[in-house]
Amino acid sequence: MSAGRRNADVIIVGGGIHGCSTALHCALRGMTVILLEKDHAGRHASGVNAGGVRQLARHVAEIPLSNASMALWHRIGELVDDDCGFTCDGQVLVAETAEDLADCRARVDDLTLRGFHHEELIDARQLRELVPAVSESCPGGIVSRRDGAAIPLRATQAFKRKAQNRGAVIREGVRVDRVRREGAVWRVETDAGSFAAPRLVNAAGAWADRIAADLGEPVPLEVIAPMLMITAPMAAFIEPVVIMLRRKLSFKQFANGTVLIGGGYRGRALRDENRTILDWRKLAANAGTVWDLFPIMRGAPILRAWAGIEARMPDDLPVFGPSARHEGVYHQFGFSAHGFQLGPGAGAVMAEIIATGRSNVPVDGLGIARFAPQAH
Repeated sequence: MSAGRRNADVIIVGGGIHGCSTALHCALRGMTVILLEKDHAGRHASGVNAGGVRQLARHVAEIPLSNASMALWHRIGELVDDDCGFTCDGQVLVAETAEDLADCRARVDDLTLRGFHHEELIDARQLRELVPAVSESCPGGIVSRRDGAAIPLRATQAFKRKAQNRGAVIREGVRVDRVRREGAVWRVETDAGSFAAPRLVNAAGAWADRIAADLGEPVPLEVIAPMLMITAPMAAFIEPVVIMLRRKLSFKQFANGTVLIGGGYRGRALRDENRTILDWRKLAANAGTVWDLFPIMRGAPILRAWAGIEARMPDDLPVFGPSARHEGVYHQFGFSAHGFQLGPGAGAVMAEIIATGRSNVPVDGLGIARFAPQAH
């Protein structure tokens, strides 16, 4: 497709991993695609998150989408011609107390009754086999063995390149000002002129509420800035990604020895200025959790900290699926600081919905209609 093209079968607004994945999967189905991104692909949440590829500890409404996505992560090189730095050493949810462990047991039992078997309860001995450096006081937890991690910006760029290779037009540095219906097509007005298509995907991340409002589907989107830190290299001491049940922590060591520390502490997001401000007190609390649980880390210097701009919904679930009001409009945003793993599968499911009107992967409970006034 010509890079100067102004019309397509589908216009996608937003060049994060979700927009780029949907662009690729639509192109694989033979649709012409234009993707519009105001910065560069992966500039915000998709390029600066912790890179966790986890099914572990997800809300039950997300599990089918997460399972579909995990199948694609395990053949990611075949899909996008790049392994995206994906490693599969599992993810472990650590219980700090007997009460925590009882909650873990109840969760695994509930998932088993629902037909999901990816989460496995582990005792103290099994926990220390998987995570030898964890505090001796921890009584166990949950492991999801097919989980892992990848490199966020590399993955997003890989989806972008493969989409382009399959004919999608990716226009970066193009800001969308408004969208409107014009006859049989959706007209997207930008600072680089006008684009049109009969189908429109709102994958604009922390800016997606503005497009939804243009469409008469306002949502209570909160703009957040999840923070991360990374240490100097250390001798290898952990393979799985570790998360916590009660406290905010996502913790993993890379092959070069550096350790990434995250878990959801937030800085301040200045959406209209395209930047974030770190909260050093919260970063200190994050480091304090590591101090408590991993004594081996107490001498590790922090080299850098950062935050990305992201969209959070009040129920921490994404807005995913067709518009509740308009034919040809689809929403794919609000992944609430846990959308990276969902990217490959969400793009495939969205393309299936656009092409066929339905999906074999259930996405009940994720639609934008749950925020309509009558839904309350």
